[in-house]
Amino acid sequence: MIDSGEIRRRIEAALPGSAVTVRDLTGGGDHYEVTVVSGMFAGKPLVEQHRMVYGPLKDVLGGELHALALKTILPEVP
Repeated sequence: MIDSGEIRRRIEAALPGSAVTVRDLTGGGDHYEVTVVSGMFAGKPLVEQHRMVYGPLKDVLGGELHALALKTILPEVP
């Protein structure tokens, strides 16, 4: 099992300056909803944005981390 703090830490390390929210959907520690707000997504298609988030989690995807609902967002510019 991987906890929400570890998921957040990995994503923040791979995407410095990002805001990451992680929510356990079932309470079992293997189904999570993740929202990532990052300027690093600028100019990248959605598929590439998702790859950027899945990358630091690839060793646990399909095992400890069974399901990941992912939302990637560009920060709002005032």
